[in-house]
Amino acid sequence: MSHTVLHIDASARQQDSVSRRLSADIVAKLDATEVIRRDLAEPLPLLDEGWVTSTFIPPQDRTAAQADALAVSDTIVEELQKADTIVIGTPIYNFSGPAVLKAWVDQVARAGVTFRYTENGPEGLLADKKVIVAVASGGVQIGSPADFLTPHLKVFFGFLGLQDVTFVNAETVETLDLVA
Repeated sequence: MSHTVLHIDASARQQDSVSRRLSADIVAKLDATEVIRRDLAEPLPLLDEGWVTSTFIPPQDRTAAQADALAVSDTIVEELQKADTIVIGTPIYNFSGPAVLKAWVDQVARAGVTFRYTENGPEGLLADKKVIVAVASGGVQIGSPADFLTPHLKVFFGFLGLQDVTFVNAETVETLDLVA
């Protein structure tokens, strides 16, 4: 049976990154037939007026410039849609995630694509995917009052319809049952 993993790393550090090591260890433990790699050390573009305007235009009616404005977003949304499991390695910088992770969040939150508005409020369009977030921090404890990363990601993924979200750190990664 096919199992696709989207492996995202958000640390600015290439060498000696704890979150990169943790996310790689997790991916290695998964029974993936395909791993899609997204390294946010190669930053994504930030949202601008052209991007926002283009999202409100049906794909078939977009100009070439509008399609170009959404090209990166379209690619990373396709990666997310294709994945059965999403593994994110991220440090906590200044009580939250790195700006590059927020840029990824902004690029994949697409009305009509990854969520939609209904008369009962927003509804996530992604489902049946497991999300594992490997968090490294030199001082902010996961779940502490100073941890703004994990609550943000939990709400964000829930907004997209992804309810199976697990946060791990160096102490728990060795014993985590990743396939259950």
